[in-house]
Amino acid sequence: MKYKEYGKENSKTVVLLHGGGLSWWNFRREAELLQGDHRVILPVLDGHAGSDRHFSSIADNAAEIISFVNSNLGGRVYLIGGLSLGAQVLLEMLSQRGDICEHAFVESASVIPSGGVARALVRPAVSCSYPLIGHKWFARLQFGALKMDGSFFEDYYRDTRAIAKEDMISFLRASTSYTPGKEIKNCMARVHIFYGEKETRGIIKSARIINDMIPHSSCRELPGMYHGGFSLDRAEEYADAVRLAGQMQ
Repeated sequence: MKYKEYGKENSKTVVLLHGGGLSWWNFRREAELLQGDHRVILPVLDGHAGSDRHFSSIADNAAEIISFVNSNLGGRVYLIGGLSLGAQVLLEMLSQRGDICEHAFVESASVIPSGGVARALVRPAVSCSYPLIGHKWFARLQFGALKMDGSFFEDYYRDTRAIAKEDMISFLRASTSYTPGKEIKNCMARVHIFYGEKETRGIIKSARIINDMIPHSSCRELPGMYHGGFSLDRAEEYADAVRLAGQMQ
């Protein structure tokens, strides 16, 4: 796994995990805002643009990042945040190592597995759309549906084209079938769960399920926001929340 790093001279470390189909730039603005007083690590999840291996599983990605924290960051960090697929990797990390961080930001995570038919349709759906990914008009349609800030388009277009079809199928299947292990009830971190007011019912219900599963957790609806709106569109608010995590209820 590869890592982008900001503020290396600082000791208070934050690890931020991007959403599926994106890359480290998901959290670039937050890293730039936080680098003056935090060390910020932005992993590139397996199978994504800039990664050094194919995607295998959410559990494997979680184990890789835990190993990195153990080897390079003293075994524990101040905060880990994740969006969507990155939030699922974070939940898996908390299941495997409940003391890996003091605080966790879980944004727009799904923990309700899709039905077998829906999972079976991932391959044919990707196979049909994949040849169109290289076309800018198609990328704009997909990008518009994500409700992301327009300044991310060139990053999105470049990096979506760089994802191999089999990797896209693998991480979409993994994401649509993920549920945290029972060990997450032993999590010692203070977990802050965020979801947008305009998210799907599945994401909203998932947020409440996660809140019930984790003892030291809180759940917050973000008014007017779509999927990933907090980290992608409100970087200054996100960075402020990271700084003030210890004061959040």
